[in-house]
Amino acid sequence: MPLPTSAGRDNILQQFLIESVVLAGSGGLAGIGVGAAAALVLGRANRWPVLVSPGAVLLALTFSAGVGIFFGFYPAWRASRLNPIECLRHE
Repeated sequence: MPLPTSAGRDNILQQFLIESVVLAGSGGLAGIGVGAAAALVLGRANRWPVLVSPGAVLLALTFSAGVGIFFGFYPAWRASRLNPIECLRHE
């Protein structure tokens, strides 16, 4: 079976969406880590009880992935409509 010579619109759209979700999810994980660490440090410094809720962590991660999908779909859709050869020629 021969390999395809160029990516189809669906392939390009899928790649862009995966990239945007991975980037947004990574940013969300970094934000969760920094937020949890800051809460623990401030809690220990002031002798406050600290609870990092798994539900809040899941909500934050879901929200960041949703932002990646929402703001990544339109650029992904536009990129999938372009001719890859013309894009590379003008880069």
